[in-house]
Amino acid sequence: MENKVVLILIDGMRPDGTEACGNDTFQMLMRAGASCFHAQTVMPSVTLPCHASLFFSVDPTRHGITDNTWHPMARPIESLADVVKKFGGKTAMFYNWEELRDLNRPGSLDFSRFQTEALPLEAGIESENVLTDAAIDYITREQPDFTFLYLGYTDCAGHDSGWMSPEYLRALRNALACVRRVYEALPAGYSLVLTADHGGHDRGHGEDIPEDRTIPIVFAGAPFASGRALEAMTIKDIAPTVLELSGAKIDKHGFGLGTSLLSTTPTLTERFGAEKLEIELNKRFYE
Repeated sequence: MENKVVLILIDGMRPDGTEACGNDTFQMLMRAGASCFHAQTVMPSVTLPCHASLFFSVDPTRHGITDNTWHPMARPIESLADVVKKFGGKTAMFYNWEELRDLNRPGSLDFSRFQTEALPLEAGIESENVLTDAAIDYITREQPDFTFLYLGYTDCAGHDSGWMSPEYLRALRNALACVRRVYEALPAGYSLVLTADHGGHDRGHGEDIPEDRTIPIVFAGAPFASGRALEAMTIKDIAPTVLELSGAKIDKHGFGLGTSLLSTTPTLTERFGAEKLEIELNKRFYE
């Protein structure tokens, strides 16, 4: 495929956490590419619904996942990895939260590795380092067209000790160190996308408040202008951007409800505003 992409998601990463944790990897990637520091995730701002919206580029009202239990769709649609595979790409997934296994159809992944969850935090951090090592090894050897790496222990630390607590910031600092190792090991021709599924407050998330719904997104690689600030985007704009970057053909730069940032077409969020867009989409799918 035209370009190869590594998509990394740090569960529960808040934008202000990237500044407070003592690791400047996110800021380094912002300087190297295009970023939005105040992107929006979906409601409910919970891990599996947000991942489904990331991979399918639609709201929970369409994919039907409203909690952390997978339910088969009444009207199935293709995921990001499904489409990459359909266009002949090699795909891989590395993750440490088992509920993500159903995001892709059987046969859509050429390789997957599930790293068993480990607690307490010290063991979780080491487990995340091992998972990152495995991803780096596979990427450098096999050079897949699309790789998804999920790092989940920042969210665990948030639930255990509170978002923005010392323990949370330590877990985020380590996760960003993992991201930097992947970025520095990438062969030529790769772009990296880094984001979160949701934020958090106190010891939880899932509410319609800025702390839970605001996420950072950054795209680093040759196709993206260095230091470009993106005005408005949502988690649903990631999949079409990755697909166009990879060379997959999508209609009018869109996939689901998202819009590729490689096009000059305004995203739906840019055109209508986040609040109006959410109201209209809910009407569309419930009527």
